[in-house]
Amino acid sequence: MLAYVLKRAGFNLGVMAVVVTLTFFLMRLLPGDPFMSQRVNPEIKANLYSKYHLDQPVSRQYAEYLSALSRFDLGESLKYPGRTVNQIIAESFPVSAAVGSLALVLSVVLGVAMGVLSAVWHSRWPGRLILALTTLGLSIPNFAVGAGLIYIFALKLKMFPVAMYERPLDLMLPVLTLSAWPAAVITRLIRTEMIEVLNKDYIIAARVRGLGSASVILRHALPNALPAAIHYTGPLAAALLTGSFIVEKIFALPGLGQYYITSIGNRDYNLVAGITIFYTFILLVSTFLADILTFLMNPQCRYRNES
Repeated sequence: MLAYVLKRAGFNLGVMAVVVTLTFFLMRLLPGDPFMSQRVNPEIKANLYSKYHLDQPVSRQYAEYLSALSRFDLGESLKYPGRTVNQIIAESFPVSAAVGSLALVLSVVLGVAMGVLSAVWHSRWPGRLILALTTLGLSIPNFAVGAGLIYIFALKLKMFPVAMYERPLDLMLPVLTLSAWPAAVITRLIRTEMIEVLNKDYIIAARVRGLGSASVILRHALPNALPAAIHYTGPLAAALLTGSFIVEKIFALPGLGQYYITSIGNRDYNLVAGITIFYTFILLVSTFLADILTFLMNPQCRYRNES
């Protein structure tokens, strides 16, 4: 385990280095610059370039950025004067994390429960109904789900506000919207694995010994079907926690997703790089934790140096 952890840590550091380098140079290869839309005279524009060191050679800019990054300084935003990237992430990430964490929990709970029921009843109408709902959840995009929920629960029933939020309960519609698709994916994963596991010899032997259906499913079948879903929840957690631009746009949430999309259009080099690095860090950590959890749930798994 220790050897795997050390190897994985080195691999993650290499991935971070590649992401930082590619993001830095690819953004500067895009046409235009951060100040192309501002109608300022050449002297003021030259001062802006000097302030943000954009008048220096790219290699020197890269070296200075790595130096600042080593101090966990993601730089100053080029389009939000007086605000650093660290401040923007610190202010917007809690909103995305609140919605994303609730959506993650709901997706896992619903996905596992519906997957188990769909597998147990796969030849009966409840199982077919769950499969149909799952297919529907995979087919309908987030913005359509969000629009439907707003129409029913906000405009018709007036149970929730159309947009924004002032209390934790107001996050219900964004959470439901964000969790619909991943819950459907987890349901399909659990269903497929459970159907296969339920036909294994040791499950049949457990039934022959007289164990109840609940004990066979929860103690013997489900633990062997969970690893596939756990692998999926690693990158899923990173995607949900860092925010969905579509969901945040529909419900006017001041989350990290909106900043990320607008920063690309604005050519805000530091903000794009900072959010990308932050997202990559969360992705690597969540994937690593998912792998460790899979290992702990299945002691027969062994990581070899040559893998």
